[in-house]
Amino acid sequence: MRSSLLAIALVLSAPAYASGQAAAGDVPPKDSKSDAPKEEKDVVKASVDEDAQPVQRSIPFHGRTLAYTVTPGHLTIRNEKGEPIASMFYVAYTIPSPGRVRPVTFLFNGGPGSSTMWLHMGSFGPMKVDASNPETIPGPPFRYGPNPDSLLDVSDLVFIDAPTTGLSRELGKAEPKDLFGVDNDLDAFTRTVQRYLTKYQRWNSPKFIIGESYGTTRAAGLVDSLLNAGVQVNGVTFMSTVLSFADFQGDQSMINFLPTYAADAWYHGKIPGKPPLEAFLQQARDFASGPYALALQKGNMISPDEKQQVAQQMAQLTGLSADYIGRSNLRVDPSRFRRELLRDRHEMIGRIDSRFLGTEPDLVGDSADYDPQGSAITGGFVGALNDYLFRDLGYRTPLTYRPNNYAQTQGGNWSFQHKSPDGRQQIADTSVDLADAMRQNPRMKVLSVNGVYDLATPFHGAEYEFKHMALEPQLQANIRYTYYPAGHMMYIDPVSAQKLKADLAAFYASAM
Repeated sequence: MRSSLLAIALVLSAPAYASGQAAAGDVPPKDSKSDAPKEEKDVVKASVDEDAQPVQRSIPFHGRTLAYTVTPGHLTIRNEKGEPIASMFYVAYTIPSPGRVRPVTFLFNGGPGSSTMWLHMGSFGPMKVDASNPETIPGPPFRYGPNPDSLLDVSDLVFIDAPTTGLSRELGKAEPKDLFGVDNDLDAFTRTVQRYLTKYQRWNSPKFIIGESYGTTRAAGLVDSLLNAGVQVNGVTFMSTVLSFADFQGDQSMINFLPTYAADAWYHGKIPGKPPLEAFLQQARDFASGPYALALQKGNMISPDEKQQVAQQMAQLTGLSADYIGRSNLRVDPSRFRRELLRDRHEMIGRIDSRFLGTEPDLVGDSADYDPQGSAITGGFVGALNDYLFRDLGYRTPLTYRPNNYAQTQGGNWSFQHKSPDGRQQIADTSVDLADAMRQNPRMKVLSVNGVYDLATPFHGAEYEFKHMALEPQLQANIRYTYYPAGHMMYIDPVSAQKLKADLAAFYASAM
């Protein structure tokens, strides 16, 4: 999601002078012309024409049949000049509702550079991949089937792939750089939502947004961007939140991660007596935001005695040794924690979901080389998505589905600069956009969804970000927090998925 991926290379034959003499060297005269036809490379492009390929489906759903229309298709978004800039792929699930306007929810993953395959096939759609155990999904054929926790009974669902991911592609003169970056991405999604509302006559439907991971960064900016375009959102759900990238740097990052370290240590049996989890996590929060934050703030001015005392307290909460914590200067980054926690068992824990376990080639490394959770489920999701989309639904396209486009969006090609509502340029922080939207639309509800075993976007970091927005108490009251005994993708865990569905149903009812 980064010169153009669809550039056409032209092969020119060596021209001759009008006199019949060969050109000197390998550069033809300016007025010469090739007698050979120009040859295009065989490059697959997205079409500027929109398409929709609806299919009728139904699933058994809690003792009844849930019948719906599933529509994979492309929307063409255009710039202010009317020029096409991107073909945005979506899969919509809708149910007719004569006499009653159903809500419509727009969902997307993050990255930046991820398709929405994960939410589409793992969370709230009517079909779901079976990734119910924190271990590697068995090989093909991959299991997917009716989702008992689908949100489709509550709202129509529109899963959108970000530009250059999934089946979304740039169009016309647009290049990836025109779509990559916090603000360019927000513009593309704003235009996509507007286009869907127009094409399917949904402007008067209650509107909701669900974003995951970097999708929460996008969602926070999107509700404000849509509001400025005249699209009022009823509610927005943030799953595994990162609103300000500055909070993932320096000492604040260490404070945000510590309660998740405590959750991981508790889960893997590193806390003697295994006290009740909720009370234990509150103890970790209090320590992180109190004595630990104060100790970090002192920097090199902290006394040896205080440093040792804090290291001892931290060891009791995280399962690490006080000696290791002390030698880390009280600052253990997440990758080191993943490698150190179970070193005595010759195992490491996952980043996206620390319930998952893996091994390393040796026992002396200081950080994790890969994420066991990603390795455990990616093949199953990619295989199931392609089977479902192209065989089951029969969607026809010459394009190849890209689970991600990290090759282009990573490495500096994505601009994390963001123009805030007050006009300032800053490192990505869309919490100010969300606060602006909440002030202008005080009826909009916010749901913060958190997995306690998430070492990518820690739950205490989400709490910090939401509670540091410039909002009056009555607006802060519009934010609700929910927690689940799973990781970043809490919806793959059956117990968490069931609770999450109930929480979302209640949230939608309150927002309408």
